[in-house]
Amino acid sequence: MFIQSETTPNPATLKFIPGVEVLAAGSADFQNIGAAQASPLALALFDIEGVTAVFLGKDFISVSKSEMIEWQILKPAVLGAIMEHFTRGLPVLNNEAELDGEEDGPDFSDPVVQQIQELLDTRVRPAVAGDGGDIVFRGFEEGIVYLSMQGACAGCPSSTATLKMGIENMLRHFIPEVQEVRPAPY
Repeated sequence: MFIQSETTPNPATLKFIPGVEVLAAGSADFQNIGAAQASPLALALFDIEGVTAVFLGKDFISVSKSEMIEWQILKPAVLGAIMEHFTRGLPVLNNEAELDGEEDGPDFSDPVVQQIQELLDTRVRPAVAGDGGDIVFRGFEEGIVYLSMQGACAGCPSSTATLKMGIENMLRHFIPEVQEVRPAPY
């Protein structure tokens, strides 16, 4: 098994591409070992000293590290854990795990919300996934779109610019009802 790795705009996060499907649909964002109980793969990665977050996408895994350790030291251990996981044929998620985007959320019957979701799915998510992350629509109220950045994009120095300059401008251009884009409150 050959696992590629790529840098992301977030210097604390690397994107690992194992060459096999990681998740069939959705994504999973684990910000700590407690949340990682839903994923044997994420647990294995959190067992590595210095790993602070794990994000699972369709065909990639983003791993974030603490400032106290350098990638040249951490990367071989991460590659080894990913390789061992897939060569042993272990599940990525436990059966009962819920993926992001599957939970109860915004009312998708609203035509404006449908337009927002369509633009996010077709124009934004592929680009964000290319950087090792994801963006999740959390709501639309009084002209304001609420989004969550995940994976490499969460905490990235350029995430605010991505939301304000890129996504907000695009949504305002195509959907007159959109006035502003904000990070979703956690």
